[in-house]
Amino acid sequence: MDKDIVILENEEIKNNIYTIRDLQVMLDKDLAVLYGVETKVFNQAVKRNIDRFPSNFRFQLTEDEHEDLRSQFVTSSPQHGGRRYLPYVFTEQGVSMLSSVLKSKTAIEVNIKIINSFVNMRKFISQNSDIFKRLDLMEKRQISFEIKTEDKFDNILNALEDKTLKPKQGIFFEGQIFDA
Repeated sequence: MDKDIVILENEEIKNNIYTIRDLQVMLDKDLAVLYGVETKVFNQAVKRNIDRFPSNFRFQLTEDEHEDLRSQFVTSSPQHGGRRYLPYVFTEQGVSMLSSVLKSKTAIEVNIKIINSFVNMRKFISQNSDIFKRLDLMEKRQISFEIKTEDKFDNILNALEDKTLKPKQGIFFEGQIFDA
């Protein structure tokens, strides 16, 4: 192995995989860092081979998707030297196709690690799908419970605010004395 090759931890790669449009994807800038090139150079290499990257391999984020991602981590704004265009993301198939575009030894080894991370995440999700379903069901029940609880509180508060109702009985009985 070449000493210039960055040893990547699986966690580092997993932390750069996001779910967008129900697809697991990686940002162009994160891939560029992993491959050890500038984002601009990375995207130029892809554009020179654009026929290899149909829309289900690589797509550009919408403004809303980009904002959702930016809220998850701090990125620079265009006024401060940040990106001036919406980023591209690559699906697992797009990352696989990168191996035919980026042919250095580093690119090949990084590509293998990234693909293995995608596969491991897919295995984890499929092995734990029952847990995810149960969590989803619990969340739906909790939301339903919260709505019912809110309705009950609203009824109580409305009754307290309703001045037309007269209490049948007070807190204290007539003539009782209480010392505190």
